[in-house]
Amino acid sequence: MANNNMGKTKRSTDDLIDNAIAQQNDWMENRRTFARSFLKTLNIFARPNPKKEDTQANEDVNLTQKQRRSGLAAYWFPILCAVLVVLVAVWVAFFHRSSQTVVVVPPVAEPTIQAVVEDPVPSFDIVRIEPAGKVVIAGRWLPNKSVSIVINNDIVATERTDKNGEFVYSPERAFEAGNYTISLIGVEGDIKSEENVFVYISEHGYQNSVSLLMTADGSTLLQAPTMLVDGDLVVSKIDYLDTGRIVVTGDSLPRLRVSLSLNDKYLGFARVSDHKHFGLGADVGDLESGKEYKLTIRLHDGDGRTISEVKHEFVMPEMTGDDDTYYTVRRGDCLWIIARNFLRRGVLFSIIAERNNIENPDLIYPKQLLQIPTGASK
Repeated sequence: MANNNMGKTKRSTDDLIDNAIAQQNDWMENRRTFARSFLKTLNIFARPNPKKEDTQANEDVNLTQKQRRSGLAAYWFPILCAVLVVLVAVWVAFFHRSSQTVVVVPPVAEPTIQAVVEDPVPSFDIVRIEPAGKVVIAGRWLPNKSVSIVINNDIVATERTDKNGEFVYSPERAFEAGNYTISLIGVEGDIKSEENVFVYISEHGYQNSVSLLMTADGSTLLQAPTMLVDGDLVVSKIDYLDTGRIVVTGDSLPRLRVSLSLNDKYLGFARVSDHKHFGLGADVGDLESGKEYKLTIRLHDGDGRTISEVKHEFVMPEMTGDDDTYYTVRRGDCLWIIARNFLRRGVLFSIIAERNNIENPDLIYPKQLLQIPTGASK
């Protein structure tokens, strides 16, 4: 009994093993069948190649392409990032316009550079001669400062400027006829005015008086004569020289301008001196003997208007051939001006000094008679 049972047990074990092997083979066969079916499904779109010898090559190509696609798929994220970076860079470089950023910087105190401003000097506004002969002087300087009025180098009064820097001075007494030079001095700092005012008080009254502002650039008429009388423009002498030059001397209102014309042709001008004398020389060429000529001397105000004139009509006489003429020195004359009028050039004054035995050319006297060698200028 024992042996029979043991034999049956061995056969059952072999059957189990055979069955297991058979099932495993079936499973493997099913797996291979499924794999072949799946691969055929994947290659359903593959282009069949009838050539049998190219089948392996096609399989190799398909494998390579699959590997490449698998490699690209493995790096899709870095590639995507790189593409995005390139797109952002292109957008920033060509399309993006950044708005300007305003940076507020707190103010920093800078060192203050103060310009050096020179103190102003006292100046004139008006100098007016009143009908009674009084003079009104108005000017300006620094506010609330003292200004001294200087007349003919003497301080006659000191006035205080107001808050606007203005002052007015009007003496109670009338000025006597004559010439006056007025200037200003700022008391604080002893600052002198750069301009002076020349005033001429006529003996005929304020209508014939003159007030001029004198600056480095010239003179400006502050008050012109409103009416002239006989004697305000006088021609005392006319010299015609054989050099073709004519010289006119006379008297008029101080510091005004006198012009000369021959037959209405303008020849030049001269200023009247502070002592009311003037001398004017001009080249007129050869004048014909026996012919009539008209000489016009005009007095002008500060605006150039003619306020008086003297006309002298004459017939040109025969020339004597004398090379010398004579001139009487007047107050305020100098050899330089005399030589300029008669000899054309002031530097020829030494010729006049030598002819008249004058040792010091700077020292001549009123009413001194001078011999003028006019032939020396030819």
